[in-house]
This record gives sequence, structure tokens and C-alpha cells, in this order.
Amino acid sequence: MMEKKLSKDAYGGVAGKNYVPYISSGSKSGGNLAVMIIGIVLAALFAASTAYSGMKSGLTVAAGIPGAIIGSAFIATFAKQKGILGKNLIQGMSSGGESVASGIIFVLPSILLIGAQVSFAEGLAVGVGGVLFGIGIASLVYNYLLVEEHGTLMYPESMAISETLVASEGAGESVKYMGIGFVISGAITVVTESFLNVSNNVISFVNETFYKWKFAIEVNPLLVGIGFIVGMDVSLTMFAGSILANFGVLPLIGYFSSFAKDGVTVWNNHSVAIGAMQVKHIAGSYVKYIGAGMMLSGGLIGAIKLIPTIISSIKETLNAKSSNESGGSSSANTILIGGIVVGFLAGFLSSGGNMVMAVSASVLSLFLSLLFVIVSGRLTGTIGTSNLPVSGMTIASLVLVTLLFVVMGWQNPESNRSLLLFGTFIVTAISIAGGYCQSQKVNFIIGGEKNEMDKYFTIASVVGVAVVVGVILLLSSQLAMTGDSVPFALPQANLMATLTAGIMSGQLPWPLIIVGVVMGVVLYLLKLPIMTVAIGFYLPISTTSIILIGALVRWFVEKMCTSEKEKEVKVSNGISLSSGLVAGGSIVGLIGIILQVTNVIKVGDPSGFAATNGMAFLLLVVLIVATILPIISSKVKNAK
Repeated sequence: MMEKKLSKDAYGGVAGKNYVPYISSGSKSGGNLAVMIIGIVLAALFAASTAYSGMKSGLTVAAGIPGAIIGSAFIATFAKQKGILGKNLIQGMSSGGESVASGIIFVLPSILLIGAQVSFAEGLAVGVGGVLFGIGIASLVYNYLLVEEHGTLMYPESMAISETLVASEGAGESVKYMGIGFVISGAITVVTESFLNVSNNVISFVNETFYKWKFAIEVNPLLVGIGFIVGMDVSLTMFAGSILANFGVLPLIGYFSSFAKDGVTVWNNHSVAIGAMQVKHIAGSYVKYIGAGMMLSGGLIGAIKLIPTIISSIKETLNAKSSNESGGSSSANTILIGGIVVGFLAGFLSSGGNMVMAVSASVLSLFLSLLFVIVSGRLTGTIGTSNLPVSGMTIASLVLVTLLFVVMGWQNPESNRSLLLFGTFIVTAISIAGGYCQSQKVNFIIGGEKNEMDKYFTIASVVGVAVVVGVILLLSSQLAMTGDSVPFALPQANLMATLTAGIMSGQLPWPLIIVGVVMGVVLYLLKLPIMTVAIGFYLPISTTSIILIGALVRWFVEKMCTSEKEKEVKVSNGISLSSGLVAGGSIVGLIGIILQVTNVIKVGDPSGFAATNGMAFLLLVVLIVATILPIISSKVKNAK
């Protein structure tokens, strides 16, 4: 009988070509029609959930472990004979849907933010092109990244997913906690603004006199779940960015604005006098652009730091290819050729008939994608997909493509739209490469067929593209909203829209951007995570404060534990419950907004006590208690 444990060789100490996988004999196929259908459904669900929660919070949560847990339950019910190999394919397909969403939402919504439109066919073309090209290139370097570097590149999240698959007899417990989280999150989401809107869910305090500031907490279960998953360090760093924005920079600008002469108006809103600016005007017209500068510096510094990795990755890959047989397979080569063909077709579709733009921008996009796909695969081996600097690599790529457009004189709004479509191709390729390498490493450790994972992962990713583009278009009226309180913060997409539109029109408040860049450089010199602070600076404080509360819930659970074994089990249960919070809040919220947009349900505003801070505080207490109780009351077997 096989021991339910990975061998120590799975973590290194043996050459990759000599590694004996967990399933080392018998059939290596884990796929059939039932597995395919389950994988497609989960890929669609994770794509929709990640798109919604990522556009709301600026953070995304990897789907490999939740996919492995849910997949274990479905396989046990519908395809038991496929066992761990079937579960392995499902975790890969789940990751495909999530990885696509984690990339596309950074750029495609920018088109709506600059006031342009995008069709489903255009979004599908650039997304599918990016998926096929990213998978194809990553597959070519499979031998180097996953086999030759076995034990050197650890792929930490791949190993965690592999351990979850091997220990999948305990999946029933994890599914239970995910279900509890889904119910809690769904119930609270139904009564708030994204569904029935019968209860206020934002605790808000604003001071408009003397020392201007704003503090708010959005009682949102999915953000509590994200906070629990990412932990205290990330949550506190983001919240620090919000504190700096709302209690440092905003009051400072408010103080100086009080000395403005009569008749001087806000630079991008001439109906508002500088001296009469409210907190919302200062935040939207000034603080926001400093935050954009911080994110820009974070992205560019991150890209510059990657230059040695890019050079060494390309050199070592070329050496590996010359000393090795092709890492690609017939299916992978077909996928790559498909990516190049679809990439050029998408380029022609995006360029509005401008042949020079179509060819030159497509070639540059393919070249940049090639570089960063290899880097993405290597970085995933070091830090996992959850920490992959996708936005940094995308900013660097988009700046280079923008320079091409400016040099060629393509600077009208229609050209800006085309530029962002090319950017969507690049970001999709970068993001999908990380998910692909992570899933194939699990496949390598468990013992599945590479070709089979190639096909299943690709199908799931294409489904993910269709779902994410559909979600963005369904929510287009919500995404393009402006003002003090918007449903979706879209920090990365806002940055892409701000930079490209500002550079092309020449109407960018460069002093504010430069101040943000300098602040980012200072953070770098202090060895602080620039992008995390910058996203917190840019996001509404209502978002970062509730994410911090999620992290505090995790801290409380850890402090309540009396042994390492108990902490390990309860944090694991908490992460499962938090995954349910994220899934429930995003899926139920998405359904609610679609029902509102299509006028199936009509909502008003809450009134009386339901509209007050007191109601939101009561909801917050209910949410915290409902989240903590199942976790701390969970039983730990053999705890010592």
C-alpha cells in the first residue's frame, strides 16, 4: 500500500531526470469526459471569482489549492477511478482560469476607463492569443525550468498543491470549511449594495475642516478572506500606504489648497475651486496620481531588478536547449504556433486597419512576451504565482510599447485603445506562464502526462478568457463609474489608463507622478515592498482596512492555539474557510450586479438604522464572529 506522503526526492537531492514521481507505474492518464467537464466548470468559476475580487481589491488569490480540494470532492463522486491524476488535472485547470483573470483584469478594463469601448471578439482574440503564446513558450523551456532545475527552483506553491493532492483523503474537511465560508459570505453579500442593498455596509468618517482626512471600513466578506489568506505582513503594509495617503498626503494638500486664490480651479475639474476642494476632490485629482507614480516606480524598479534574471534565464535556456532535446511536445508546438498566428490576427483586429501598427506592435508585443514569459516561469519557481510581479513586468512592457506609439505618432484616443489591447495580450501571456509552470511542476511531481496537462490547461485557460472578458463587459457600466465611491477600485487598470492616456495626450500631472516615483524610490532604499505600499496608497482605505481585519482574525486564531500542530490545522481550516469567503462574496456579488444591470432586480437605498454606521458596525461584528467561531472550534486530531 502506497504511503500518503511525497518522497524527499520531490524536494530535490536528485537530478530531475532521475526523479521517481508519486505515481510511477500504471496508466499516467488522469483525464476523461467527467474530469474535463469538472475542470471547465471550476476554471469558469475561478475566472469569474478572481476577476470580480481582483478588480475590487487589487489582489488575487491562487486557485491551485482550492482547486485541488474541490477537485478531490468531485473526483470522488464522478470519476473515482481517475484518482489523484484526475485531481491533478483539475487543479491545473482551476489555475488556468484564475491565472487568465489575474492578468486580463490589469489591462483590459483600462479601455473602459479611457472612455472607449471593446468588443467581446477583440477581448477574446487578444486573450486567447496571449494564452496560447504564453503556454507555448513556457512549454519550450519545460525541461530547463522544471526538470534540469529540480531542487534548485523549488516551486513552493506547486509543492503545497502536491502535498494537498497526496493528503486528499482529508479534503472532505476542507470542503466543509469552504462551504461554511461560502454561506457566510453569500448571506452578507445578499443584503448589501452589490445585491439587494437593504443594509449599509460601509463604516465611514470624513473630516472636511482644518485637518482633512477620511477613514472607512467596507464590511465585505471576500476582502476579509483575502486578508486572512495573505496574512499580517502584506495587509499591514497595504494599510500603511492608505494611512499615508489619507492622514498624511491628503491633509497636506488640503492645508495648502486653503491658500489658493479665488478663481483657481482643479486641474482636471474646472467646476471645482481649489480653495473649496472636498476630501473626494483631493483624493481623485491629486492623491490618486501620486499613487500612480508610486506604482510606476515599483513596476519599473522591479523590471530593472529583473534584468540579470532575464539575461541569465535566456542564456541558460539557450544552453539547455542546445544540450537537450526539445522541451516542447507536438501539442505544445501547435499551441505556440497557434499563439503566434492568433497574436498577429489580434494585432490586425486591434489596430483598426493600420498595417504598420499591426505588424510593428505585434512583433514588439511577441518579443516582450517571450522575455517575460521565461522570467515569469523562473520567478514562479522561486516565489510562486501569488507573489508574481505581473503588474511590474506589464508596466515595463507597456511603457516600451507606448514609446513605440509616441515615436510613430499614434497618439489619438483610438490609438490608445489599440495600445491597451496589445498590453492585454502581453499581460495574459505573462500571467498564464506562471500558472502553467506551477501546474506542470505539480504534474511532474505527481507523475501525470505533460501532453495531457498541456491540453487540459489550455482548454481551461481559453474558457477563462471567455468568462473574464464576458464579466468585464457585463460590468462595464460599473467599472467606468467615477466619483467618491466606486464599486471597483481597479488600481492596476487605472494606472495603465492614467499613464497611457496621459503620455499620449500630454495632459499628465507630471509633478504629482514624479512625487510618487520619488516616494517609491525612498521605499526601495528603505527595503520596503514598493508595490504593496503603492496599492494601499491607491486603494480606498475602506478596502485596505477590512483586508487588515481579515489578517487580524488570522493573528487571533494563531494566538489562541497552544501548539504548532493545532496552529497548523486551524490556520489551514481558516484558509479553506477564507477561500469560501472569497468565492461566495465574488460569485454572489457578481450575480447580484448582473441582475441589477439587466434590471431583473431593482434596488433602492437603505433607510433608517439600516443606512447608518451602526448598521455597518453590527454587520462587521456578525462577520468577524461568524468567521472566527468555526475556525477556533474545529477539532485537532492528535494535537500535542
